Amino acid sequence: MKIAVTDHGSGITREFARAIGATVRGRFIDIPKSKGEGYITGFSWGSDLRMMIRHYHLKEDVIIERTNLLAEEQDDVVFLLSGIFALPVQSEKELSPERAYVFICTHAVSSVMEMPSNTIFGSVSIAVSRKYLRQLFGHIDHRAVASLLRAGGNFVFETGISPEMIRAGSELLHSSVHESLESHYYKLKCEELLCYIFDILVQREGMSATSMHIDDIKAIYAIYSRLQSHLDQPPHIAGLAKEAGMSEPKLRKLFRQTFGKGVFEYYQFARMQEAAKRLTGKRLTVSEVGYRLGFTNLSHFSRVFEEHFGVKPKKYSAL
Repeated sequence: MKIAVTDHGSGITREFARAIGATVRGRFIDIPKSKGEGYITGFSWGSDLRMMIRHYHLKEDVIIERTNLLAEEQDDVVFLLSGIFALPVQSEKELSPERAYVFICTHAVSSVMEMPSNTIFGSVSIAVSRKYLRQLFGHIDHRAVASLLRAGGNFVFETGISPEMIRAGSELLHSSVHESLESHYYKLKCEELLCYIFDILVQREGMSATSMHIDDIKAIYAIYSRLQSHLDQPPHIAGLAKEAGMSEPKLRKLFRQTFGKGVFEYYQFARMQEAAKRLTGKRLTVSEVGYRLGFTNLSHFSRVFEEHFGVKPKKYSAL
């Protein structure tokens, strides 16, 4: 199913719900049984801070083509915390988790959202005005944070999910506060999640954010997808830059700005994450995992893995 929606500044939840025939139950929008299971809910604290919680899965693939047409004075930043909710225990065999990451962009960035079937979507989206962000974090002396807080131009940042975010996300799902306190409680949790995100940002190298054209954003994510789908092949910067239609220095700068790591550093990180995933499954031996991820020297694989996880792959697989 393909859905085209336009966001005029208040989000796309209602339009998405209408397109799939969802029903409204107070602050909850329930996914119809014919389409899947679960809900969307959220809170709004005026024009400066809004939060949406997604916790559902779908029976068919859905692609949302989202166009953002915001008021000229609207200057929001969007924080998507994807995959911070644990899979339901009873559904682990049928459903796959969505990719866990934090995505940060200006609200003005239009996008295509892909929602594969039989995937549990457990995410929190927070839209915040820069005015409100400056009240919370304007005292932080860091170039990346300063770039995020100042108006002008599109950008994207991406980083990982921390254990603190997962804990806070669980508390959002399983809150037992009285209905009269819900709005205040969720606002506090929303600001807590923002604190964890900024804590990660200040640990990045002190580089400022260059404004990115939407075509550059698409090109950087095309490179990201290529790295993820070819973890057994080291990246060739010159070839990637040619495919992206940009110079090598520009590619290196925008990739590091977006993901907080250089191209090869991110490739090695993603390769080790995949190695850990395959070793945890216990279906492959250490040598099989190493060879399938492009390592011809198993001693080198063991050394790189230990650098990332603090233990050798054989010991990790036994945990």
